[in-house]
Amino acid sequence: KNPDVFELVRAHSNKLIALPNEISLVIGNLTSGYHRDLQILKESLFPALHQTQQCLRIMHYALGHLRVNEDILNDEKYRYLSSVEAVNREVMSGLPFRDAYRKVGAQIADGSFAPTTDFKHTHEGSLGNLCTEQIADKMQQVLAAFDFAQAERAIQNLTN
Repeated sequence: KNPDVFELVRAHSNKLIALPNEISLVIGNLTSGYHRDLQILKESLFPALHQTQQCLRIMHYALGHLRVNEDILNDEKYRYLSSVEAVNREVMSGLPFRDAYRKVGAQIADGSFAPTTDFKHTHEGSLGNLCTEQIADKMQQVLAAFDFAQAERAIQNLTN
């Protein structure tokens, strides 16, 4: 019901992406023959491996159970979802924000607010321009570049 899991996986993934930089900073100026500093990497590396495993597990589960409710905005509890759009429309027509906010707030309070689903967004990622084709193309590029056979062999070698 809540996409928080995807937000958390994204955050953990970004943290994991920073790991090579952390490792390079630790080992970047080691003196010849002295490598005791490498023990510090355990503090980051082992939890990172565990976190990667957890992220993969939760994404496998979440994607397998994902269900999109296409009619969710018809639910009465989302009636005021477009109130921000109404305020923005008033501001774009020249009304100062404070007055637009008060006007829409008064409409909501007296029951005269008429929600709209006619959004005119065009920026990337907005309701009017979700960029799903670009996302699918990028995903296909990433998948095409990944050597799944090599990953499977590595997993087999680790588990044997």
